[in-house]
Amino acid sequence: MADSPADESARDSRRVTEALRAAHLYYIQNLTMDSIAFELGISRSSVSRLIGFARDSGLVEIRVNSPLDQLSALQHQLHDSFGLTAHIVPANDAATDLDRLERVALSAARILTDFVDSNMILGVAWGATIASVSRHLVHKPVRGTQVVQLNGAGNAHTTGLGYASEIIGRFGVAFGAMVQQFPVPAFFDDPATKAALWRERSTARVLALQKRMDIALFGIGSPNAEVPSHVYAGGYLDRSDYDSLTRSRVVGDVATMFFRADGSSDDIPLNDRSSGPDLAVLKAVPRRICVVSGRAKLPALRGALAGGLITDLVVDEVTAAELLTGGDRAGISDPTSR
Repeated sequence: MADSPADESARDSRRVTEALRAAHLYYIQNLTMDSIAFELGISRSSVSRLIGFARDSGLVEIRVNSPLDQLSALQHQLHDSFGLTAHIVPANDAATDLDRLERVALSAARILTDFVDSNMILGVAWGATIASVSRHLVHKPVRGTQVVQLNGAGNAHTTGLGYASEIIGRFGVAFGAMVQQFPVPAFFDDPATKAALWRERSTARVLALQKRMDIALFGIGSPNAEVPSHVYAGGYLDRSDYDSLTRSRVVGDVATMFFRADGSSDDIPLNDRSSGPDLAVLKAVPRRICVVSGRAKLPALRGALAGGLITDLVVDEVTAAELLTGGDRAGISDPTSR
C-alpha cells in the first residue's frame, strides 16, 4: 500500500532534520564523516548522502571569499571597465568548453538563489546555457513570485513547447513560483502577424509581466560556440536569415533579439519578427543576469556590454580575462553551411 501524504511529509521532515544535524556536525563542529556516522548510528555512506542533500536542497550554502586572489582582481577590473558585478568561476584552459559551461551554470544557479525573493517577477530566456542553469537550481520556495518566459520557442519544425516549458518549469519548481509560458513562435514569418498577436489580450498579459520584471536571466547567443546556442543550432534560422544578420553586422543575441558590436539593435530586420523583448524593455529591468562561458562568445558579450544589457555577469575566468585583454573571434557564420 502506498504511503499517505502525511507519511510522506513526516519522512521528508525526518530527512531534513537528519541532514541539518549531519551538516552541523560536519561544517560547524568539523567532525569527520566516520565520527558523524558513529554519533548518529548510521553508515558513512548515509552521512555522505545527508550532507549532499543538505547542499543540494539549500540547507547549506558554501561561499568562498578572498579579497586577495586573481579572481577578485578580475572582478574589480570588470566592474571598473563595464560598471557591472562580475561573478567569476574558476575554470582554466585545461577545462573543456562543456565542462566550463557546467561549472558556470552551477555557479549561476547558486547565485540566482540569493537574488530571488517573494513577490518578484523573474524573466527567463530559454537556451543551451540557461537549460544548464536550470538543472542545477537549488530549492528555495518563496511566496507570490512568478517566472515569465521571455521569448517564444516555436519554429517550422517544432512547437518548441517541450523544450522551453521544461526549462522554465524547473525555475517554477525550484522557487515554488507560478510559471507564465509564452507559446508563440521564436520568429514570425511576417512582422504584421506579430503585431496583430501582440494586440491580443492573452499575449498582452505576458508582455505586461515582462515589463514589470525584477530580474532577467539570459545567456548570450552565438553561432561560433563549441556548445552551440540553441537559436542557431535548433533550426530557427535559414540561410536567408544568416545573410540578413551578416548584412546588419550582427554579433549575437539576447532572448532572440539581435545586436551589433556597438550594442545597437535598430534596423535589424529579424528583430521585427522576433518574439523576444525589445532591448529597451530588457534594459529597464533592475537586475539583468547574463551567464556566459567560452571564448567564442566574446564578440557577442562585448556587444551586449556595449548596449548596457548586463548588470550581473557570471563568467568563467578565461573568458573574463580575455574580455579585458581584447581577445575574441568575430562574425556570424551559418552553421547549416558547415
